Amino acid sequence: MQPTLLYRDCRNSELGYAVTDHVAQSRTVHTGLALITGTEDRQHAYVALSRGAQNNLAYVFTVWPKLADPAPGPRPAPELPRYDRINAERGGQPARAAKTAGKGEALGVLADVLKRDGQQLSATETQQRNLSNADHLAILNAIWTGETTPAREERYRETLARALPPEYRAAPSDQAKWLWRTLRAAELAGVDPGQVLATAVSERDLAGSRDVPSVVDARIRARVNPLVPQPAGPWSAQVPDIADPERKAFAAEVAAMMDARKERIGEHAAEHALPWAVKALGPVPDHPLDRLDWQRRASAIGAYRELYGYGHPTEPIGPEPAGDAPDKRAAWHEAFGALGPVEGPDVRGLPDGSLLHMRDTYPVGTAWAPKWVGDELRQVRGGAQEAHLAAIRADAEAAAAMSRGREDLAVQHEVLAASYRAMHDAYRERENVFAAVMGDRAEWDRATAQQRRLGVAADAELRRRHPDQRFEPLRSAEPEPATQPQREELTLTAGEDIKEMGQWIKDLAAERRAFADRLAERQSLTIPSEDPDYGDLGQAFPAWPGPDRDAILQPPKPQIRPSAKVLEAARERDNSPEAAT
Repeated sequence: MQPTLLYRDCRNSELGYAVTDHVAQSRTVHTGLALITGTEDRQHAYVALSRGAQNNLAYVFTVWPKLADPAPGPRPAPELPRYDRINAERGGQPARAAKTAGKGEALGVLADVLKRDGQQLSATETQQRNLSNADHLAILNAIWTGETTPAREERYRETLARALPPEYRAAPSDQAKWLWRTLRAAELAGVDPGQVLATAVSERDLAGSRDVPSVVDARIRARVNPLVPQPAGPWSAQVPDIADPERKAFAAEVAAMMDARKERIGEHAAEHALPWAVKALGPVPDHPLDRLDWQRRASAIGAYRELYGYGHPTEPIGPEPAGDAPDKRAAWHEAFGALGPVEGPDVRGLPDGSLLHMRDTYPVGTAWAPKWVGDELRQVRGGAQEAHLAAIRADAEAAAAMSRGREDLAVQHEVLAASYRAMHDAYRERENVFAAVMGDRAEWDRATAQQRRLGVAADAELRRRHPDQRFEPLRSAEPEPATQPQREELTLTAGEDIKEMGQWIKDLAAERRAFADRLAERQSLTIPSEDPDYGDLGQAFPAWPGPDRDAILQPPKPQIRPSAKVLEAARERDNSPEAAT
């Protein structure tokens, strides 16, 4: 084997510990080699991967050594597996099969880096941002929750005591917090907590109950969880009856600040035509009355985003949150109700029959989805890469053994290298099948995204209209994922006979033809025009448009207008004697 020098033209080089990409920002070199650990941001990666005039390569850590080990007990020294592997390679023996399913992909690590924005602001921009976020809804909501939750829970505790028989009116345990959460969900759905508790207590006897609040909570949770929260209205109308007048006045002041912040969020979205607002409500109207309505709906959506830190640039509100946070779920439903019909019909104006039909199309749309084999694809790709590297090492060991006159050892290494190459080819064969299936699944996802979203929206609208009616939850009809024995078939071992491709993998290849026919048939369907002299009105099932790709480097985002009270407090602080010293 001839010795190979990587990058022969790199005659002058500097070690990485001496020169980093930050120091070399203004330089232009022939070849740039960037080390990506996964903790960088997009600005860092842009500089590191743009210095080379001819080549720019990224060496990516797919396994971070500082991650916590979830397995109990001490970990073995990292040099021991390496020592065993080197001894096995030098002895012409196959190394132990590596577990590749838990390793990340280099492109996935780079994608996470590009999502992370590390842009630094100037001093003026930092001051403006701090003033804008002084009355941030997340901050005010923490104060609001701390002031109102004790009063609300005390009211629930008194209501529970009145509903229980005298012999069960002991002080509730810590488990009562789950009952308070369920009662909060019922109250947000427009149900009287006292009536719910009275019905649950009178349902049957409480004799033998080890924890009365837990028993009552279990009785009412099943009938409360499916209820859809109703619009809660302004925070100023939700101030509870607090015994301390000063604390009640403080809570009312916080509520007024939250209402003012929510209103300014809508004005900010209209002034700058924020992408998430335009995606949810369409372009900002020119007519003053239409613009005010647009701002009002944008304020409900923006308030949810700010309250709970949902920062997707174009997706307005994301999926519905779980039922373990009643206030968050109520804010999401208020934002969902504010969404406008930018594309397609508005399900809020459809009759129940149409909503039921749209809801029933959800399992129909998911039934012909290709099987999810993303985990299996990652596993075989990692196995192919490791087999390729192991074959290179075995060839090098064979050449070294031949140069020392150890022909018997060289033959063992050559046999081992041939086995690794066969493993590599087998992994690549399986990878081609899995990659094609995942490509089909991406096509299915785009083709059915609108239909599935309408099904989810119809289900939410039905639950909002009929809170007392029980609907079965939406369930996907997608094929079951691969089983554990099927995944174990994908692990190949050097020195052993290569397993034949499993029948379930061959079935995936056969199912691709049926999927292609179904997709082509779906894409060929058009909406006929009522007038036969005109052509079709377009596709019956158009593909859901994907999000536009933004540039890596972005200008500073516009900041919301600061509150008048915040500006006044800032001026008083700047004019104080302490600030002058």
